[in-house]
Amino acid sequence: MAETANIISASTAPELQTSGWLNTARPPTLASLRGRVVVLHTFQIFCPGCVQVGIPQAQRISQEFDSKRVAVIGLHTVFEHHAVMGRDALEVFVHEYRLRFPIGIDKYDGEPQGIPLTMRAYQMQGTPTLILIDKSGRIRMHKFGHVSDLSVGFSIGALLSEEVEVDEPVANPTATGRDSENTVCDENGCSL
Repeated sequence: MAETANIISASTAPELQTSGWLNTARPPTLASLRGRVVVLHTFQIFCPGCVQVGIPQAQRISQEFDSKRVAVIGLHTVFEHHAVMGRDALEVFVHEYRLRFPIGIDKYDGEPQGIPLTMRAYQMQGTPTLILIDKSGRIRMHKFGHVSDLSVGFSIGALLSEEVEVDEPVANPTATGRDSENTVCDENGCSL
């Protein structure tokens, strides 16, 4: 699978819409993380690319960068197999893989089915998706699929070196209208 990074023209990141959190006593908000680079890693527990590549990369970033400068946040965003990927399964997964960074559970509009709210707001194509948010709260990278550690490390370093700028209004992209019936999973990830 070829890398297709979407570098965003610095729109303000929409706030995460979650139904719960793991690994944190106080759920983080993007507003509360201003001044830090935020690495938002979205995944599903049964996504091969997430388990083999995305989650280990998020763990490495969490271990290698100072948490006072770089915040790693996981987002479990389920758009398929809803019945078996609930909170209980996620808690077991987080324990077994020894994930230590905060993990939000993407919220649904009503019953769990279809595309969750944060996934829609960010117009994600599937999982894993890596989103880098700068210290001012702006989306600077939006990438579906694998991003090399070198590329991610370089991008985080570049964002750390930038001065903090004035806030902009929150962007709220519309839903993609995609259907989970057309999901395709392979070793690189799961796409809509």
